[in-house]
Amino acid sequence: MNKFDLEAQLTDIYSQFPEAERRPVIGITGNYEELTCRLGQGYYQSVVRAGGVPLIIPPCADRHVLINTLNHIDALILSGGSDINPLYCGEEPSPLLRGINSVRDLPELLITRLAYNRQLPILGICRGIQTLAVALGGKVEQDISLTPDPKPHPLTLSPRGEGGAFGEGRGDWVKHSQNADRSEPTHSVTVEENSTLYKIYKEASDSGSTLYVNSFHHQAVSDPGSKFRTVATAPDGVIEAIESAEYKSILGVQWHPECMKEGLPLFQWLVGEARAYRETQEMHNRVLTLDTHCDTPMFFPQGIHFDQRDPRILVDLHKMTEGRQDATVMVAYLPQPKLGETFSSKVAFDVKGPTEYADLIFDKIEEIVHQNYKYISLARTPGDLYDNKRHGLKSIMLGIENGLALGGQLQQLQHFAERGVVYITLCHNGDNDLCDSARGCRTHNGVSRFGEQVIREMNRLGIMVDMSHASEKSFFDALDISQKPIVCSHSSCRALCDHPRNLTDEQMRALAAKGGVMQVTVYEGFLRKDGPATIADVMAHLEHAVRVMGIDHVGIGTDFDGDGGVPGLANSSELQNFTRQLLARKYSERDIQKIWGANFLRVMAQVQRKGEG
Repeated sequence: MNKFDLEAQLTDIYSQFPEAERRPVIGITGNYEELTCRLGQGYYQSVVRAGGVPLIIPPCADRHVLINTLNHIDALILSGGSDINPLYCGEEPSPLLRGINSVRDLPELLITRLAYNRQLPILGICRGIQTLAVALGGKVEQDISLTPDPKPHPLTLSPRGEGGAFGEGRGDWVKHSQNADRSEPTHSVTVEENSTLYKIYKEASDSGSTLYVNSFHHQAVSDPGSKFRTVATAPDGVIEAIESAEYKSILGVQWHPECMKEGLPLFQWLVGEARAYRETQEMHNRVLTLDTHCDTPMFFPQGIHFDQRDPRILVDLHKMTEGRQDATVMVAYLPQPKLGETFSSKVAFDVKGPTEYADLIFDKIEEIVHQNYKYISLARTPGDLYDNKRHGLKSIMLGIENGLALGGQLQQLQHFAERGVVYITLCHNGDNDLCDSARGCRTHNGVSRFGEQVIREMNRLGIMVDMSHASEKSFFDALDISQKPIVCSHSSCRALCDHPRNLTDEQMRALAAKGGVMQVTVYEGFLRKDGPATIADVMAHLEHAVRVMGIDHVGIGTDFDGDGGVPGLANSSELQNFTRQLLARKYSERDIQKIWGANFLRVMAQVQRKGEG
């Protein structure tokens, strides 16, 4: 075809399916030189070859530009270029610092932080790996010759012709700033075998542990910080690659893969991650996402700012937006006094008793909703939740954690029903006047007589009975007493983690047989007894519950701000990672909808239906 024949080119395009295949959009930060935004062709050509659509991002720190750009891309590439101003790391410039680029620094550091919070896949290249480190708590050496090499290297000959290791600093005996053609590999790097980088190249060329790369830099990451781990080094110890230590799709390399034919697998990995990110976003457009338990009101005495991205809390309006979370059940948690203690001594607010305290919490939630009415609304029913989602609003439902809130007065149930409380967790860590706790001392040998009255009245008023925290005997008593299904709003599986707060398989089967639901929690102590828990443990508990109970009886109740949160699901901004894990495990959209709240809302609707047993 004659490339100058425009009509023929158009005919060829239109001869294909009318709509172009939807491909992931990969934003690439542009360099800035001589009043011009520039980009090496290798970046965008590599993205196209990998199956993505490149979009060049100019260096602009305007918040509207940053946010709207992130709304329209599926992954981010931080491109190479000049040094970063060391003042962003709290350091004065070294005499060996070279040219900085003040036009690029702030926009790229900001977009990196924002993309990180949104779980966007990120690939940092050369300067880009350093941008990742500076933006997210790591350190960059202003010149690698200044940093002492931490360990000797078994060289046959050093650069001075001597045996053994040599070098005043890292990089002294491997030349990192080459004058070779950029497509030419010039030194090796050793890759950690338990890394994403290793997997990428093992699958692509069976060369995962050793890579040969090009190199054009005098700076490098000296400390990746807590959010990253080092996954590749040069023979002289210089860090050549880092990746997320938090189950995020983030990878940085010190070399320039866009210049090498061997670099394509990195771009293919990024495009694949971008495709999964887009699939997750589209799923959240269609599915209502409800977390059935958060304890954020515990932080109200600290004067938290729900309308800001407040580092003191795990659930706020910004984090819910970043994680594509539609709704949460926000509870008034009431600590259980021990023998001889008063309730007022256990809480920060000056209140007369538990009922007044719960009302104070609900007053403050209503105040938050009123102040942010354009973005969030209270919900009392499943229909309210779906209406709010259709109108682009987040939702808060009200719950009570610990029936102590009733103050021993059955009539208070009517009061809390009128306030919109959707469930009451009958007890917490200690027996109360309703029932025995999993952490109690068998005061009633299960549910008390008063507790039985409470359960029946909750049935009548349409308030769900929540038996998280209850002893096994209390749990089975409640199953027998309640004429409607009950729930466990934040519990996990005893078979995987032997903790009295978790449900046995027998409890889970009995709960499902009565139509109830168990919401897997994200509290580390309920996920595993040995070592730190991660999102992988959350998924293991979920899948065990599905096997035991069936897909119609499971969900998620994070316990955020009540010590819930693990790497990969650390706060509301990371909840879309849960969806991504479900998609990776090939759950159908219908099943994802059930897990993300439809099961819980089915029970809520049944409980709220008047006159139904």
